[in-house]
Amino acid sequence: MNPVIPVILAGGTGSRLWPLSRGLYPKQFHALLGEHSLLQSTLERARFATGQAPIIVCNEEHRFLVAEQCRELGLDWQRIILEPEGRNTAPAIALAAHAALDRGAEQGDQAEHEPLLLVLPSDHVINAIELFKDAVVGATQAAARGGLVTFGVKPTRAETGYGYIQASGEAASGICDVRSFVEKPDEITAEEYVRSGDYLWNSGMFLLNARGYLAELNCFCPDMSAKVAQAYSTGGTDLDFFRPGPEFLESPSDSIDYAVMEKTDRAQVMPVEFDWSDVGSWAAIWEASAQDDDGNHRVGDVVGIDTKNSYVYAQARLVGTVGVENLVVVETADAVLVASKDRVQDVRRVVDELKSQHREEYLSHREVFRPWGSYEGVGEGDRYQVKRIKVKPGESLSLQMHHHRAEHWIVVKGTAEVTRGKDTFTVAENESTYIPLGVTHRLRNPGKLDLELIEVQVGSYLGEDDIVRFEDNYGR
Repeated sequence: MNPVIPVILAGGTGSRLWPLSRGLYPKQFHALLGEHSLLQSTLERARFATGQAPIIVCNEEHRFLVAEQCRELGLDWQRIILEPEGRNTAPAIALAAHAALDRGAEQGDQAEHEPLLLVLPSDHVINAIELFKDAVVGATQAAARGGLVTFGVKPTRAETGYGYIQASGEAASGICDVRSFVEKPDEITAEEYVRSGDYLWNSGMFLLNARGYLAELNCFCPDMSAKVAQAYSTGGTDLDFFRPGPEFLESPSDSIDYAVMEKTDRAQVMPVEFDWSDVGSWAAIWEASAQDDDGNHRVGDVVGIDTKNSYVYAQARLVGTVGVENLVVVETADAVLVASKDRVQDVRRVVDELKSQHREEYLSHREVFRPWGSYEGVGEGDRYQVKRIKVKPGESLSLQMHHHRAEHWIVVKGTAEVTRGKDTFTVAENESTYIPLGVTHRLRNPGKLDLELIEVQVGSYLGEDDIVRFEDNYGR
């Protein structure tokens, strides 16, 4: 029996869901459609379908977010693989295939027990998890024989935002060979695809024979195959994470579709009929959300007058709308998006413009998350800035020092353990302490509840890079 190992692809920035999705906290880590984040929902779905611990591939800067969201679910993982730079899906899956085969070899697995990889993007929505599991089980035999199986969703409309798969036979039947992969079509072409009955939406989900995938990658992209293999062999473990070697950056960047699936004769497709969305835009979020009698979905403090068919999200302030229709309005602490619902695919152009202006709003929120908790800027002026700091129970910041600023800490919730120079002492709620410029210091939460404090920084330079770390629990 071949074990089915979930491979969760958790990279990407989700720029079309700005301003909620940002480079350092992208859409897969947000709870957009329920109590769990998109990543957590994917992990739960994968666990239900396979019963196996996943391999997760993510960006270096997201490593602690991934680990924390796994821990919130009480979920173990086989490997969290850190990409120093995204090289698209084909190299990422190859790294996971090496990891799965390596683990199987350690356990003495024979060929008939070699792993299959259930490759899942971390930001999709599938609510019918029983049907999802049935599809995985239905594709297992083909993958065990060496097939590279993709899951094709039966279209419910002429969608121009998805790629399509042309099946070699009737697409509504069981698993069949792939005739071709088709790029996102225009509306007329999409309507023809749906009428023909031979085309399925390309979901980007796969069930792959791990060794078979690596063999096909080596056949069609030998340079990529070699660089990834070298990067895996020269990589190493750091805390809970696996870092591939520097050869990974030398690998060509390409998707699994282009690198392998469009060229191989092993490509097969499993038609599925469950509701599926890649939630790639605010319009898709609106479609997947419950709507009131006027077709609106509201989140947060929203007052809508004569508002129809709109998505309105308020995070930090009251948002009012009057006499509008087919809009997306998303408000966060530091940015507001107002877009026509039929133009939300162009939100990424706003992000591109922010990047070109070297503005931070494309990259981070006002609240910045760290492995120990978070900090949020709440005010600033000439030679000072004020932050709200939250430290999770049992966690601590690094032992550090600043060359250009002093800090005042006022505890507003919980108890802080403070190291200042050679002294260590506690600061209780409604008490404060002072950290002089140039003095080593550390902040720790010894309690069982979150620690919250207000930090006032004063000095000639207040950038985050004015930190000299002496000890750090997180290997930074």
